[in-house]
Amino acid sequence: MISRQEAIQLARVSGPDLHALCQQAAYVRDHQYGKVMTYSPKVFIPLTNMCRDTCGYCTFVQTPQSGNANIMSPAEVMDTVRAGEQLNCKEALFSLGEKPELKYSYARERLQQLGYDSTLHYLHDMAEQVLENSYLLPHINPGTLKREELAWLKPVAASMGMMLESTSYRLLKKGAAHHACPDKVPKARLHTLAMAGELDIPFTTGILIGIGESWEERIDSLLAINELHLQYGHIQEVIVQNFRAKAGTAMAGCSEPDLDDMRRTLAVARLLLHPSISLQAPPNLEEHYGSYISAGINDWGGISPLTIDYINPERAWPQINSLTAACHGLGYQLQERLTVYPQFLKNPGRYLAGNLSHFIPGLAGNDGLAAQQSL
Repeated sequence: MISRQEAIQLARVSGPDLHALCQQAAYVRDHQYGKVMTYSPKVFIPLTNMCRDTCGYCTFVQTPQSGNANIMSPAEVMDTVRAGEQLNCKEALFSLGEKPELKYSYARERLQQLGYDSTLHYLHDMAEQVLENSYLLPHINPGTLKREELAWLKPVAASMGMMLESTSYRLLKKGAAHHACPDKVPKARLHTLAMAGELDIPFTTGILIGIGESWEERIDSLLAINELHLQYGHIQEVIVQNFRAKAGTAMAGCSEPDLDDMRRTLAVARLLLHPSISLQAPPNLEEHYGSYISAGINDWGGISPLTIDYINPERAWPQINSLTAACHGLGYQLQERLTVYPQFLKNPGRYLAGNLSHFIPGLAGNDGLAAQQSL
C-alpha cells in the first residue's frame, strides 16, 4: 500500500514507470481476487429524471420546461423488471434525480397522482414491489440521505450507492461542475456514506475524474472513502468514472481524461484502497478493456442486455462476448455477480435486513457470486 504523499508524487508518472505502477496494482488485485473479473447483469430503471441539482456535465436531468421530465409509472417499472427477468438479469438499478419535488411543482403533482408525497417514498415502494414480484435485486441510488431514511430503505434494497464524485469544495463555486448543486456538498455526501456504514449497508461509491479537481483532491477523495471503510467495513466497490463531455451541457467544451490518466488513477486507487474494496471502471465510457484490467480493476459494474445507460445514453454497453474475450485474453475468467458482493453474504444477519437475509443467499453459489455458469 502507498501513502498520500507517495500517491501525490505519482501525478505525472508515464511510460515505463506507469506500466510498473499498473503491474503493482494488478499484483494486489490478483492476490485478493485471483483470476476472476465480475459484472452484474442488470436493468436500468430511471425512476425520475428530474433533480434539484444542476451539475455542469449532466444530460440525464430534465426540467419540466424541457418537455422531457418524467416519473416512471409502477407499470413501466415492473414491465422493465419482467423483461429483465427474461434475459436472466440479476439487478434492478434504480437511478433518480435528487429531491425534485422540492424544486418543481410538476414533480410534486406527478407524485401526488401516484399517491406519494416524496420521491423517496415512491422509490421505497417500487423497490419493495421488485422484491416481492421478481427475482431481481434492487440496487438503489437515492442520493444524500439522513440516517433514518437509510434505515427505512435497507429492508427493500439489497445494496445502495451514491457517487462521492469529489471532496473538492472548489467545484461548488460559480462556473464549476457542482455550482448550484446542494446535494453535491462534500460534507453531506460523506455524512451519507458514514450513516450507511453505521447501518451496515453494502454500499457502492466512487469518484468522477476530469471535472476540474486537482490530482491532490482526487487522492483525498479516495482516502476519504477508504477511511470510512476502515471504520465501518461497508464499502463494497469504488468506481473510477471518467468525465465525458456532452453537447448541451455547461462543460461541453472541457477536455476529457485520457487513457493514461485513467490508468494512473485506477492503479493508484487500487494501491490506496483497502484490498477488500472492489475496483470498477465503466466499460462503456472507454473501450480499453485490457488497459483497465492491467491497471488493477476486478469488476465491470452493471451491464444491461435490455436498457441503455441513461446517464451516458450516447455510450452503448459492451457486448458480453467482447468483454469475455478481453478477460480471457489476459488470463481472467468473467463471472456474473449479484448486486451484493460475496463478503457481505457471509454475514447476512448484519448486512441484509428483513426478508433479504433469507432470500439473497439462495441466489448465490458457493463462491458468493451469482449461481450461474461462468462465461
